[in-house]
Amino acid sequence: MNINIQKETLEKPLSQIIGVVEKRQTLPILGNVYLELNQSVLTLVGSDLETEITTKVENVEGSDGKTTVSARKLYDICRSLPNESQLSLIIEQDNKMIVKAGKSRFTLQTLGADNYPRLEETHWKNEFTLEQNQLNSLLTRTSFSMAQQDVRYFLNGLLIEIHNDHILSVATDGHRLAKTQVMVAPLGIEQVQSIVPRKAVIEIGKFLDANSDAPVSVKLNASHISIQSGNFMFISKLIDGRFPDYEKVIPANLDKHIIINRENLINILSRAAILSNEKFRGVSLSVDNNVLQVRSHNPDQEHAKDEMEVSYTGEAIEIGFNVNYLLEALKACDSENIDLGLLDPNTSCTFHAEESSDTLYLIMPMRL
Repeated sequence: MNINIQKETLEKPLSQIIGVVEKRQTLPILGNVYLELNQSVLTLVGSDLETEITTKVENVEGSDGKTTVSARKLYDICRSLPNESQLSLIIEQDNKMIVKAGKSRFTLQTLGADNYPRLEETHWKNEFTLEQNQLNSLLTRTSFSMAQQDVRYFLNGLLIEIHNDHILSVATDGHRLAKTQVMVAPLGIEQVQSIVPRKAVIEIGKFLDANSDAPVSVKLNASHISIQSGNFMFISKLIDGRFPDYEKVIPANLDKHIIINRENLINILSRAAILSNEKFRGVSLSVDNNVLQVRSHNPDQEHAKDEMEVSYTGEAIEIGFNVNYLLEALKACDSENIDLGLLDPNTSCTFHAEESSDTLYLIMPMRL
């Protein structure tokens, strides 16, 4: 087997799969990328037994064959070479791969491709198609609220809830919640809930284009999800668990609604965050007579205070929040103005775009 390919042509698919290849793995072969050339089509596969990315490159010169080689080392070699370098990958009899580019020469250890573990493509119960920008919206507007290494394992992922005419995504770490939806043509599917693992959500997001309406094929069954667009295919196991009833935690009796310019709020929160407690990241928001004040302090007796005009004529209220939670949600909300809903200092707040509640964020308050 040998492959003749331009540096950039190989580097791009390697960059797509490198994220799923574990640096520390129980099986050495899982640190490798699977390479197969068949009738001028080069297939690359990366896997960690939970997630698998397959990508194809067409019109590749060389002789057919397959092998596996260190994904990280091959990727780093590609990155280090000058642009438009022509690479030659040659497999020798003693389980070695020779990589040549100009006067550069590298010898890498290989492992047999027949032993490379692949996720089986099982029977898919539900199949539908989205546009890339729709799927990207579902992920980017909510994924930052996923938990990290929570003992409640079902929180370490993103809920995808499919209805006949719309698709929801929900994420929560127990302190905040993000929910959004996109409308779709009738899918002919009864309500389905699937929890996609955190790592899978991150890797899927890497290849999605927020401005593209290219079709993405989504397939689901009880245990796996498959995403395919063009020559890129992603398969992941789903989290086996029951996601919390998110509707129950969204308060319905918020009687104070403040209309705030989103960009201005991000700016004053960012300034107040500079002097907030580095561990708890608390800031205080108080509103009265169309003025919102933001305050913060830290154990060094340093203080910050800022204010801005808002649209609000109700009772005065003061409430504390983790400033990082506020900023991450505000940056994910694509709107000029937001509607901030409050009840009292002990009740979670919600906010959404002023003109639409399709995307909603909930943040629990904190004592300061």
